[in-house]
Amino acid sequence: MAKWHGYGRCKTRLAKDIGKNNSAIIQKIMTKHTVSVAKFIEQKKLVDISLAISGLGLKGSRRWANELGVHNFNLQGRGCLGEKMKRQIIANKKKVFKQKLKNMIFIGTDLPDLCHLDILHTLKELKNNDLILGPSSDGGYWLIALSEKILSNYPYYPFINIRWSKEDVLENTIENFSSIKLNYKLLQIKTDLDTFADFKNRG
Repeated sequence: MAKWHGYGRCKTRLAKDIGKNNSAIIQKIMTKHTVSVAKFIEQKKLVDISLAISGLGLKGSRRWANELGVHNFNLQGRGCLGEKMKRQIIANKKKVFKQKLKNMIFIGTDLPDLCHLDILHTLKELKNNDLILGPSSDGGYWLIALSEKILSNYPYYPFINIRWSKEDVLENTIENFSSIKLNYKLLQIKTDLDTFADFKNRG
């Protein structure tokens, strides 16, 4: 899930402290880092990358995806984060219809310390779990991975009645599956880089 690093159009909370130009530069760097981590795993033929873009139209998104070396991309479209992720599930199901979509991993582009080991660990845990969540320090999550079981039978459950950007996003996501027998796993806590305070919290 990537947002175009346009001046004044990304990292607005961070921009209040370090300026719009600097926040745009940071967004650009973090996006490239996230894509490079994903491409490292893709080269090992373990995943296929799909870039979900906001902040650009179709032509601009195609150009940006090509610059990043990503062939498969979709527009995020309008709505809250949950609606945007649901849209990506539908779009990618159509693209891999013949092969069947097995698992899906969503990652944002605001984690400077994202590592390829995070993805490898997620792939390993998906063998025995249906839902993988990477908790963020603000109560949300920096990663969500959905198994074939969820994608086939409960594709919208992770996004029901979620108050996005609130401190109970992770908790409510897990609660959405309370009536279903499924295994889930929590990864290590990470801090999204959204504000200047997040810089200081990293030490």
